[in-house]
Amino acid sequence: MENLDKNDIEFLIDCLEKGKEIPEQYKYALFPTKQKEYELVYAGKKRKEDILADNEEAKAVPLQIEKIFNGKRYPLVLKDWHNFLIFGDNLQILKTFYEDKDNRIKGKIKGRVKLIYIDPPFGTGDVYDGANGHSAYSAKRKGADFVEFLRRRLYLLNELLDEDGSIFVRMDYHFGHYAKIIMDEVFGKGNFLNEIIINRIKKSDSGAKKFNVATDSLFLYVKTEQYKDNFKPYYKRLQNKKENRWHAMDSQGRGSPLNILGKLMHPPTGRHWTFGQESIHKLEKLGRIRLSKTGNPQYLIDSTESILIDSNWTDIPGYSTGTGYPTENSEQLLERVIKSFSKEGDLVMDVFAGSGTTLAVAEKLGRRWVGCDIGKLSIYTIQKRLLEIDKSRDLENQKKVYGKPAKSFAVVSAGLYDLEKVLHQVKDRYIQFVSDLFEVERLENKKIGGVTIDGKKGEFYVQIFPYWEFKDANVDEEYIEDLHKNIGKKIDERFYIIAPANSVDFITDYYEIGDVRYYFLKVPYQIIKELHKVQFKKLRQPQSKNNINDLDDAIGFHFIKQPEVLSKLEVKKDKVNLRIKKFKSQYTEEETGEKLGNFESLAMLLIDLQYNGEMFLMTKYIFADDLTKKNEESEEDVKKELKKQKEIKVEFNRKECGKNIMIIYVDIYGNEFKEILKVK
Repeated sequence: MENLDKNDIEFLIDCLEKGKEIPEQYKYALFPTKQKEYELVYAGKKRKEDILADNEEAKAVPLQIEKIFNGKRYPLVLKDWHNFLIFGDNLQILKTFYEDKDNRIKGKIKGRVKLIYIDPPFGTGDVYDGANGHSAYSAKRKGADFVEFLRRRLYLLNELLDEDGSIFVRMDYHFGHYAKIIMDEVFGKGNFLNEIIINRIKKSDSGAKKFNVATDSLFLYVKTEQYKDNFKPYYKRLQNKKENRWHAMDSQGRGSPLNILGKLMHPPTGRHWTFGQESIHKLEKLGRIRLSKTGNPQYLIDSTESILIDSNWTDIPGYSTGTGYPTENSEQLLERVIKSFSKEGDLVMDVFAGSGTTLAVAEKLGRRWVGCDIGKLSIYTIQKRLLEIDKSRDLENQKKVYGKPAKSFAVVSAGLYDLEKVLHQVKDRYIQFVSDLFEVERLENKKIGGVTIDGKKGEFYVQIFPYWEFKDANVDEEYIEDLHKNIGKKIDERFYIIAPANSVDFITDYYEIGDVRYYFLKVPYQIIKELHKVQFKKLRQPQSKNNINDLDDAIGFHFIKQPEVLSKLEVKKDKVNLRIKKFKSQYTEEETGEKLGNFESLAMLLIDLQYNGEMFLMTKYIFADDLTKKNEESEEDVKKELKKQKEIKVEFNRKECGKNIMIIYVDIYGNEFKEILKVK
């Protein structure tokens, strides 16, 4: 207690009287005998038990399947397994894996992961470069905040590892040493194997007041000693095969005579023979010993094509620029990691997936994989990378293409949604529930052209798709065409249809016939449990490259509401112009705590200039700050500039466009509005 002053004691008394938790640093001062040999002590440090517990700070959440790529084109890895690409906060997703109750992953991930690789944003405040030297993102989380952010995820990752599993964590010099200490705490310092030195993006700044930083570290830990069953030494293939060379067979030191090629031969004075008698006989049988012209014995050096690597990996690039996504780890790096500590068919995980290098390399090496990221840009970058993996470079021979399709994978969202409860409710309760959810004014006994109208959203009519009557039918083109025949000439330019997401066959958010657009309000497969108790979470998407990997902890996903978009495509001789008149998120100020005008909530545009009618393959992305007239420094500045604009214009080269362009408009809350615009 001698280290506590008067203010400390008064603070502790206040905690006890009000039932508040005593911070860790005070616990150590009060109970010093409970201190470990060494550990980091800092504000906000939670107990392991609290990290693993399901609490309001980070809840396990159901997984909502958005799309599955499968069939003959993308065959299954195993009968009951799809690889997973998950959008969401990784702390919540890890809680879901740890809880192990969701039927899609139950018994398949927890305790089954053989290898984890993560490259978390380093928490430095530094600005990182993207493709072509442009500013990419800053890792703004710093100090104890970053250390605890990483520690909580490491505890959950450890629970997911198999007993023979291993984990690689990439860190730079700012927080690498702190990460080492918390990994000692989480995994046990006896389970530390290596600090591997790898390349980072090199800078040559002659004006720097220190040595330019050239390397990062990979910290390698294992779950238990059983890892040895999974470890395989990695041999690096040499670029050029060494030529056969004959060497003198004597070395420094004193030596005795040996029988060489049938003769008893003495080494030169003051020297000894390189090999012992037994080795010399073996080399003779292989024809690798001869006498030189001077009569001295020589041996032929091994003609090797590969050498065993150690913990210095600076012979390969640490980063790549293949996808254009900032801080893209190189495939050479991940090939070494995955080959060394996993076997074909093993499960590999990356919860800071970024550009998807871990997943792509795992795919090429025949491993199963799970990846997640909090960024929409990341998810669409990875999706494209996987769908076009057959066109990428082969790992063994960089001059060849890989040439194989990706195995079946599911694109998943994580949230607090549960449609099953709703779908099992009686019809009237369901109608009331979704009406409240989408702010629909109910209408009783209203029919147009024989079609029942359930309400109005603003000034436009709404139909709640009666899925209970159409168990074997969906909202598809045939359904909309029939609907239009009955009501098309009797309504205004917009009509809303509320339906379960799995009952809507359209990838876009509306279908247009003549002057009428039929908008789909899709009810997710899983709607929020106890909706009124869930706190709205601003799980923000960046409006600038500078903020692409800002970190956040999510309490729960808010209910998805499509932003309202009004746009027009102008096709000219050599260019195509996208003119956006309106972009506005549908959340209220009460929900978000902020009032945002036109364009202020726009985060980014994700664009497929040659949409093939089947799948979205992103060819271009544009952040909101690139759509303003100034080079803004902060998010607030971006909003101010966006608010000033009456219209946003985006220009494309006509030659780069196909017959259709698909655009995904993303708001700062992660909501999407999708549309397909015809060019030809």
